[in-house]
Amino acid sequence: MNKSTTAPRSVPVVARTPEELTRLRAGLGRLALVPTMGALHDGHRRLIATAREHADSVMVSVFVNPLQFGPNEDYDRYPRDLDADLAACAEEGVDAVFAPGVEMMYPGEQIVTVNSGQMGQVFEGEFRPGFFEGVLTVVGKLFNLVRPDIAVFGQKDAQQLAVVRRMVRDLCMPVTIVASATVRDQDGLATSSRNAYLSAEERESALALSRALLAGADASVTGPVGILSAARAVLDEAAVAEAPVVVDYLALVDPQTFTEVPGDYRGDAVLAVAARVGRTRLIDNVPLTL
Repeated sequence: MNKSTTAPRSVPVVARTPEELTRLRAGLGRLALVPTMGALHDGHRRLIATAREHADSVMVSVFVNPLQFGPNEDYDRYPRDLDADLAACAEEGVDAVFAPGVEMMYPGEQIVTVNSGQMGQVFEGEFRPGFFEGVLTVVGKLFNLVRPDIAVFGQKDAQQLAVVRRMVRDLCMPVTIVASATVRDQDGLATSSRNAYLSAEERESALALSRALLAGADASVTGPVGILSAARAVLDEAAVAEAPVVVDYLALVDPQTFTEVPGDYRGDAVLAVAARVGRTRLIDNVPLTL
């Protein structure tokens, strides 16, 4: 979604504590929550627009969650600019923002966490151990604090979307999960806060991810083997570029369970890829029907 061309609205009300959040929540009616780690971009704007379609009010949470970062990941350098995030929320007509501090969300050692099970130990879970445990734990906390009727997540993070849906189902959480389509820049790169880390040369190489997914989608009539072969050919070429693309995984999976589909599979699937370009790790995917 492009930035609004109308005059900016007033800055949304900000809550930082459970007490402020409780007072604020009482007047918001049917509420849609958009959980974010800030550094809002056009992908987040699309999430907010989707949320607006499903509820009376929209709340955006802004919290860089330390529990989902590994010891060698980019927690310390992850972009943080709450003023810019509030300005973006104002432009998109967000009603409220929940921006807690780390001490509020984790007042002591987090002993009890949410286990994502086997579906959170593959792909992203394999390359980022503990990632989904951190995601589900903080999302569970946000659901308990905000008490939204709806929560909106991006299709770009397809495995995260799947494990959150499974948590809601398995733990009987009274919230409806809504998916919002991936937003791409004009060159095809999926929008991400981490795109800012890429040099011009690295960004050019990173475009191989979306090109590989498109090649796989174009080969969908050939079945799983043909889809993966077409996508892999693009990534193999990018692996020897000046700024090489180093693939963590390329997989065709069931969108509900994130298990790899067999060679004779027919039905809905997700073609997913994760790769590193320089110091930046990127993920992308495309939904398919075979």
